[in-house]
Amino acid sequence: MARFDLQHIDTGDAGGSAQTDILFEIGIMYATGRDCAIDVVAAHKWFNIAAIKGCDRAAELRAELAKTMSKTDLATALREAREWMTTH
Repeated sequence: MARFDLQHIDTGDAGGSAQTDILFEIGIMYATGRDCAIDVVAAHKWFNIAAIKGCDRAAELRAELAKTMSKTDLATALREAREWMTTH
C-alpha cells in the first residue's frame, strides 16, 4: 500500500477550487480508507480527475499510487476517470 504525506490537506494547498478540493478529498478518502474500504482504483480515478482540474498535489499522489498498482487496475482507473469526465 502506498503511503501518503497528508500534511497539506487542511492548509488549502490541495487544489484551486472548491470542486477540485472535493475531488481531491474523495481520492484521499479511498486511498486511506477514511469512512470506507481502501480502494486504490477509485483513489487513482479521483486523484486523476482532480489533477486534470488543476490540483498539483492530486497529480503527485496519483503518480505515487500508480507505482503500486497492477496494469489492469491502472487501466480500470484511467477508464473510469475518462468516463466520469465525459459525463460531467
